[in-house]
Amino acid sequence: MQSRKFSWLIIGDAITLALVTAVGFASHGTLETAGTRMLTTYVPLLVSWFLIAPYLGVYNLERVADIRQLWRPFWAMVLAAPFAAWMRGAWLGTAILPLFVVVLGGFSALAILVWRLLYWGIIRRAERIDG
Repeated sequence: MQSRKFSWLIIGDAITLALVTAVGFASHGTLETAGTRMLTTYVPLLVSWFLIAPYLGVYNLERVADIRQLWRPFWAMVLAAPFAAWMRGAWLGTAILPLFVVVLGGFSALAILVWRLLYWGIIRRAERIDG
């Protein structure tokens, strides 16, 4: 059961970051034509998340089950965003705009927070049903 919870947590994080990427392209009116170009944002975002988040304990299932620990994934994303922006800039060979870092970090952190809150609610409900 624990490995299933862990797997869903990782899958949910990846989907959440994919949605953040898609919304970002949509907000610029380029979603329909972006295609694989979206990978230049998604891959650095995903890599930076999975490199930084474990150090803040966001995959510790005891902490995930404690609503008071929801600050962890939020701040992990705030810390991961500058690294993601740097990787994206290096990949594209472009300058890193500070506003992009702020927007990427802010929206990604909020999205991860919403997803983790939803996940927390799902596991709490499942625990009540199981008994």
